[in-house]
Amino acid sequence: MNLVKQLTYIIVLIPFLVTGQSNDSIAIKEIDSLLELSLDFAENQEFEKAFEMNSYAEKIAITKNGLESVSRANCYLNKGKIHFLKIEFTEAEKYFYESSLIYKKLLGKEHLAYAKSLVNLGILYSDLDKYEQAESLFLEVKEIYQKTIGTEHIKYAGNLNNLGLLYEKFGRYDLAEPNFVRAKAIVEKVLGKNHSFYAASLISLASLYGKMGKYEQAEPLYLEAKRIDEETLGKENPNYAITLINLGILYKNMGNFEKAEQFFLDAIYIDEKTIGKNHPDYATNLIVLANLYYSIGKYEKAESIYIASLQIVQNAYGKDHALYATILHNLAGVYAELKNFEKSEPLYIESKSIREKVLGKQHPDYAMSLHNLAFLYFDMLEYDKAEPLYLESKAILEEVVGNNHPDYAWNLFNLANLYFEQKKYDKAEALYEEAFNRKRKLILLGYHHLSELEMQKYLLNFKEELDIISSYAQRLTHSSRLAEICYDNALFFKGFLLNAALTIKYKIESDTIAKKVYDVKIALSQQLAQEYSKPISDQKAIIEIEEKLNKIEKELAYTIKNYYDIIKQVNLEEIKQKLNIGEAAIEFIRYRYCNKIKTDSFMYAALLVGPGAFQPKIIPLFEEKEFDSILNVSLERRADYVASLYGPNDRGAIQVKTQKKSLYQLIWKPIEADLKDVKTIYYSPAGLLNRINLSAIPVESSSKIGTVTLADKYQLIELISTRQLAVANQLKIVNNDITIFGGIEFEPDTNLFISQSNLASRSTQELSFSMIDSTLKGGMWDYLPWSEWEANSIHKFLMDFGFNTRLFSGFEGTEDSFKKIGRAGNPSPRVIHIATHGYFFQDLKANGQHSGVSSQSEIVFKMSDHPMLRSGLIMAGGNAAWKGKQTLEGREDGILTAYEISQMNLSNTELVVLSACETGLGDIQGNEGVYGLQRAFKIAGAKYLIMSLWQVPDKQTSLLMTSFYKKWLENKMPIPDAFHAAQKEMRDIGLDPYQWAGFVLVE
Repeated sequence: MNLVKQLTYIIVLIPFLVTGQSNDSIAIKEIDSLLELSLDFAENQEFEKAFEMNSYAEKIAITKNGLESVSRANCYLNKGKIHFLKIEFTEAEKYFYESSLIYKKLLGKEHLAYAKSLVNLGILYSDLDKYEQAESLFLEVKEIYQKTIGTEHIKYAGNLNNLGLLYEKFGRYDLAEPNFVRAKAIVEKVLGKNHSFYAASLISLASLYGKMGKYEQAEPLYLEAKRIDEETLGKENPNYAITLINLGILYKNMGNFEKAEQFFLDAIYIDEKTIGKNHPDYATNLIVLANLYYSIGKYEKAESIYIASLQIVQNAYGKDHALYATILHNLAGVYAELKNFEKSEPLYIESKSIREKVLGKQHPDYAMSLHNLAFLYFDMLEYDKAEPLYLESKAILEEVVGNNHPDYAWNLFNLANLYFEQKKYDKAEALYEEAFNRKRKLILLGYHHLSELEMQKYLLNFKEELDIISSYAQRLTHSSRLAEICYDNALFFKGFLLNAALTIKYKIESDTIAKKVYDVKIALSQQLAQEYSKPISDQKAIIEIEEKLNKIEKELAYTIKNYYDIIKQVNLEEIKQKLNIGEAAIEFIRYRYCNKIKTDSFMYAALLVGPGAFQPKIIPLFEEKEFDSILNVSLERRADYVASLYGPNDRGAIQVKTQKKSLYQLIWKPIEADLKDVKTIYYSPAGLLNRINLSAIPVESSSKIGTVTLADKYQLIELISTRQLAVANQLKIVNNDITIFGGIEFEPDTNLFISQSNLASRSTQELSFSMIDSTLKGGMWDYLPWSEWEANSIHKFLMDFGFNTRLFSGFEGTEDSFKKIGRAGNPSPRVIHIATHGYFFQDLKANGQHSGVSSQSEIVFKMSDHPMLRSGLIMAGGNAAWKGKQTLEGREDGILTAYEISQMNLSNTELVVLSACETGLGDIQGNEGVYGLQRAFKIAGAKYLIMSLWQVPDKQTSLLMTSFYKKWLENKMPIPDAFHAAQKEMRDIGLDPYQWAGFVLVE
């Protein structure tokens, strides 16, 4: 278990503090010039020349002004700076101190030259972790500046910034923030917002907010500083490198590891060229890169980098230094992950000892030393040693950083794990509840400023904790409190981004300003969709558009009023209140099983709850390997395979040799004992359960009564999340319109395509049609004759019931006509029915497969990294684009992707029927569920979706659909009842499961 939390030591250099010759100097111009030249040499690592120039200046000063003069003090101060830059701190301290004595004697204690020597001495003491000496000097300088230059001077701001850095370093965040804020305001007033000093003040404040877990406040400050540094310092400056490092740390903490790594590597490259590989700042950059590799499990890389940086820091500062302690601490974490406890324990202990000596016990870093040493003992099963360390760490964190900090929540969670293993279940449950309450609050704060892609990565940071709590609940199935915590987590995490997207969409309708920003977002999304649809080799503007979209999504977060409160959070009690007698709700969950260590087993469980006083319960089900072996059986005939899943054993279906249990035995039998007197079940699937039709699972078989399915015993209502039970339906039916697509001509209208038979970027030979439809051997989509009959029948039938129907068929069933739905202020129709081909390509890279050709020449719909592009519908003329022909400028290509659909406005649509193949499939991504057409139509705003899991023959599809509409409209059944009744009718007339069980209804 990767439970070691690291705190990163950040050095933020303020360039305007270690200055050159004072303007108050009484030395002759020749001395001034020599000292400036000396300092230039030192900053370029040419130390011999620097000392040589300083020596010339000092000789002139002695000759013209004597042994004890201000000009000689200037030479001492400059010599101290050279030693400081050369990392010779003992010598630096000596000359800084000597210069201060001369200034004090000759100029007095209120002179700026004396203050300047104190500033440099204070910076040195701060770097050497001498807190009290540094604070005393900075406070003395503050008084001098107040009396001489006032509180609106740039030097006064610099000293405030130094104080803030000192307080931040030693964990006094409450004292650091006001100093940083005041310094920033002064710099802005004196120098403006486009000065490198202003950028430095932004970095200081952002670094503090990052340590405090206030990422939403830190990121815009860092980005603004980066822009200023690029314009003022250039991209090959050590201070620009510092900006990159700090921004990278922020992104790492937010889970955006790819972005963080690039920033770290860029900064290391800059420092290698400018300050060299022996500088402690270079070592700091190495450390943050090693921290990243540690976080993503590249332990060997992390170990080698830590060891290299350790030697640099030891040479620079010695062993009694906070940075040295940090490297030891992180190296200990690497060995802990590798279960090398003999190496890990002494390093943790040594690091803790140094931090106690240098930083004191009331510091976050010391608290984390206690915490991670405690976790090591937990891993070593030495629980008695671990508990007091956890408790001490918890007390320090609560006092120093507060109980809303991520590290505090992390401490609670690990302390709960300890109590669980000690069988102190009451204590463990209480801490788990508090920890997850705080973690959910942190996620909501994150959504306030992160884009959807960034939020998706940030949520991954919490996956391991969800796995652990689910595993513990499985081990303690009688604990209703653990089951309740898991259920609340499922309500919060499952479909979090989908729920948030829908909530935002409805919210902006009443917010004029936000609506304008949202319209820009939609325009950019549509532009991105067009770019995505091009062959990969022709995609030119994607990165630029993605960056613009990322930025506008953040702006939307800042614009919407009460943004933090609008994502309604639902808990278990609210679900129970919505359930009536005879009803139950089930959240299926999938998790990696952890028993102190991670295993390779992914488990499934059902979280069951009933109305009122019904206590929630977790019911372990099966291991994914067992279930996956059923779903991935290689059979020549798909119909026989489906029959083996959903048909009775006495039908003569081919028996699957590897199948040990039926779907009923795996999924439902463990639950059934707890469903006494339950008739209606609301459920939300997880993982591979999204690939099956739960209602169609056979329960028992009899020659007299035939096959009984779950749908015969229960009213099963599939939801993306049972959260939907407690959230008011936003749908407003404002019309009785229906739009129908069917009988579509997939061959192109030759006027719409450029005459190129075979573009290299999308050749027919590159398609693997076996993945989508066995009928597509020739690389084209066949006309569906029954879809025309289906569309015409439904068109006529619904007209008789008062619907305003519009039918698009033949060459009229275009992608462009579909995208016009819900535009120009017109509400979307009540029903959208689409009878066409659908497609879904698996992520080959995620499955470790290769196409055999370069990704640049592969079809974009197959090879895209974006899961919402690898799923879609084929519209009129789609065969041409599918085979590689290029559409005319401004024309749609006939391939309607899920991503494009997700950008539409279908908020007035009650029902979408996807009478097409594999429209229910898509990438399954953690708690967010299926990324494909299902998600696309839900984001667009549709309430009910009818979709397919495999290629159902078009004749039987037509029969099912017409039966459904009759039962919904003629018999006035609710949509879910009408759908299940139509499927039962198909069974009753003797059709095989392959011909009726492929369709599912999702609300």
